[in-house]
Amino acid sequence: MISQKMYELGTKKSTIRTIFEFGRQQAAKVGEENVFDFSLGNPNVPTPEFVKEAAIDILTNWEPSAVHGYTVAPGALQVRQAIAESINKRFGTNYAGKNIFMTAGAAAAITISFKALCQEGDEYITFAPFFPEYRCFVESVGGKLVVVPARTEDWQIDFAAFTERITNHTKAVIVNSPNNPSGAVYSEKTIQKLADILRAKEEEYHHPIFLISDEPYREIAFEGFTVPYIPKYYNDTIVCYSYSKAFSLPGERIGYIVVPDEIADYSKVFGAIAGAARVLTHVNAPSLWQYVVGRCADKPSNIATYVKNGKLLYDGLIDAGFECVQPQGAFYLFPKCLEEDDYAFCEHAKKYNLLLVPGTDFGCPGYFRVAYCIKTSTIERSLPLFKKLAEDYKK
Repeated sequence: MISQKMYELGTKKSTIRTIFEFGRQQAAKVGEENVFDFSLGNPNVPTPEFVKEAAIDILTNWEPSAVHGYTVAPGALQVRQAIAESINKRFGTNYAGKNIFMTAGAAAAITISFKALCQEGDEYITFAPFFPEYRCFVESVGGKLVVVPARTEDWQIDFAAFTERITNHTKAVIVNSPNNPSGAVYSEKTIQKLADILRAKEEEYHHPIFLISDEPYREIAFEGFTVPYIPKYYNDTIVCYSYSKAFSLPGERIGYIVVPDEIADYSKVFGAIAGAARVLTHVNAPSLWQYVVGRCADKPSNIATYVKNGKLLYDGLIDAGFECVQPQGAFYLFPKCLEEDDYAFCEHAKKYNLLLVPGTDFGCPGYFRVAYCIKTSTIERSLPLFKKLAEDYKK
């Protein structure tokens, strides 16, 4: 009568959402100020004034049909051209509007890209820890997700494990830097080595292996860390970008795909992306927000709060006795649990109303994710509770 797979996806909530909903229930019982919810990556930095001003100006001064009407499927040409020019200024590329496809956020960009590339038997490789939705995105288009185990000492790539998993069925490799959940930034050395391996494998298998760069956190990189622009290192790269984190617009669902001219058979890849968007009923990205981000494409992100929160929480967790790699970007920490069972550890943390996400969901058992895109004062008040949690395990 119905698709069992779709029913299971629709009725089985993600662990993150389940924890978040538990937090709402707990807040009703004990008070909002007594719940320390580190579960959801929902930006707490206010939307920049220049974004608000652009939206108000467009809504006030443009013809309603121009603001709210359909755009062409890839997005309004002037918006795509503005974004291309902004990327060119930042990274020395040579893109035009034809290289940009506007999407309803990074999730749509990624799924459209998977759908555009996927043929029967295709495999997509990613690196633990990874965003859990990759699995259902890949499987929804008929592909298979292959996970490379984590290199936990620094969250860079375990290349020995990676090369063992590349086969003639590998269609694409997914990277996410700055990374959710580890907060790590892949170094230039890491990206260069990854590109070298993939070029060699393309030659060995006589077909392209695409590199899909998932970049919602690109702008949130801390001092001393630079996020390499991957198309500069590897021609067969597709970039999936979102303004959700950069401009604190997660609910507006606006982002884009970059398909460089240098990619293998550009016209077919871009055409397949347009076709995938069509069958996924992606008529066009939200028109108002296309025009807003087109106007604001060159504007900076405010990451000062994330820098402050990341240092505060990292120092507090280290002081309490946790093991954790120092944050390099995004707004997450990924510390080691104080017991082997990460689900049991996160359940025990609820004793102090600390809501943490088990690492198993990210392909990395024994760790937990902490999202610090929350009020600084909440983090400050949580630190004594993390100490108490650690003391429980010392006993």
